[in-house]
Amino acid sequence: MGDVRDFDGQCCRDHRQFDFLFYALARLDKLEQRSAVMTKISIVIFDKFTDVDLFLMWDLLNRVRIADWKVLILGEKDAHVSATGISVNTHGQIEETNDANAVLFVSGQGTRERIADENWLKKFSLNPEKQFIGSICSGALILAKLGLLQNKLATTYPTSKTLLESFGVEVVEKPFIANGNVATAGGCLASQKLCGWVIENLAGKYWSDLILKSIQPVGEGLYFDDEEEIKRLYVAPTTKAIAN
Repeated sequence: MGDVRDFDGQCCRDHRQFDFLFYALARLDKLEQRSAVMTKISIVIFDKFTDVDLFLMWDLLNRVRIADWKVLILGEKDAHVSATGISVNTHGQIEETNDANAVLFVSGQGTRERIADENWLKKFSLNPEKQFIGSICSGALILAKLGLLQNKLATTYPTSKTLLESFGVEVVEKPFIANGNVATAGGCLASQKLCGWVIENLAGKYWSDLILKSIQPVGEGLYFDDEEEIKRLYVAPTTKAIAN
């Protein structure tokens, strides 16, 4: 009987080890599948967009060093010309925003033309339940026209305040306001708050804090002692699990 009990005990131990191995492999497979899913951030531009809106957001969002992170510039044409005359090639059409994880609208003189173009507006089918959607300065006018600011507080650029209020939006004098998955930022340099919001929600607070620190003036938020940590922004992308 002793031999039988020993044999049964060994079998139980073998089964437990097998079950644990099976569980570990299943978990690894899920992690690999998750890491293979691309996180897509779309920046929407149009003719006469404000240069700093695009270039600051593009730079900050591309400082995230995780392998499944992709930032795209989208528009209705192959290239759009900024307010200062710089031509910027797009990576795709604005319809691609509809399956992005985050969608950010720039501002500029061109917003007035865009909100008057119903055919352009109809190309968007954004879902604030599943996507993070934001704007800088007069880009809030586009969010309002798309019905994304109903019963929400918002901010914008001073020259857009009256027009935004005409859409029934309560405008407040703050640099950044987030209402669930919809956010508005006012003032060009408030782009860092908008990008920080997106990065924290999609990549983690570590990356958001590090990236926003990296653009501060030296001696005023950024210090020489930060050298080793800042170097993480200049290495090959890694996985989310390691990054966070």
